[in-house]
Amino acid sequence: MPAARKDQIAMIVYAPALAGDDDRPLAVVHAMERAHPGLRIGLMISDEGQLIPLPDRDAFVARESSRGEMPPLRSTDNDFRVSVTGWGIPAGLCPGGRAQFEFHVALPLSADGIAAAAILLGAVAETGRAFWGHATPVSAAVDIAHQTKNRPDDLKPRPRGLPVIKSPGAMRSPEIPHRLGWLNYWSDAAARTIGFPDPARDAELLSRSRRTATGGWVVKLTDAPLDLDNPAHLDTLKRAYESFPEIGGRSTP
Repeated sequence: MPAARKDQIAMIVYAPALAGDDDRPLAVVHAMERAHPGLRIGLMISDEGQLIPLPDRDAFVARESSRGEMPPLRSTDNDFRVSVTGWGIPAGLCPGGRAQFEFHVALPLSADGIAAAAILLGAVAETGRAFWGHATPVSAAVDIAHQTKNRPDDLKPRPRGLPVIKSPGAMRSPEIPHRLGWLNYWSDAAARTIGFPDPARDAELLSRSRRTATGGWVVKLTDAPLDLDNPAHLDTLKRAYESFPEIGGRSTP
């Protein structure tokens, strides 16, 4: 799958590992198409970046997922390019030593992509039975990813004064979100783990949040897509980290 670009919204959803005849990859594709009428995911992206039509997409995706894989797929509409793929992460690199499967979606950072991001995040996360996930413009997502401290001897300051967060493998539970994004999906278990919502503390966030069918939450940090060059947006992100010290494993040594 091509690297995400700065004119895109990057969505990552963290879910339990695929097992046996797990049908979640195909179910995620169907859920995305239901969530955004007119979206048709019918192309595969080859290793060389070529687009290959899939006459029997469902059978192809089901066959690949039976091997624990999700091929890189793309929408057939060149004016609204949406891609989705996924891969497994071994237990040793995951919170609590529990293997995970990550769903990765890319949307255009356009009016259509911005309008669709929250509903698609909820669709992918709920159908994938995710612990948590986020959707964030790539330019902001890069700085947020650099908050992670992967080595004990890594003492360099984090970008923009953001807090240091633990590497995923050093965190105690997959229900603890690793970091914040512009749009955040927290399963019911994740929300309870981080203490969301507190009606008094979280009134502003609740005004930009919706409950999902399974009891999770889709929480929007800022009305417009997160832009860390905007001081108000950066301040909102920092205040959210202060409100939820569990995120990133910051509440434990």
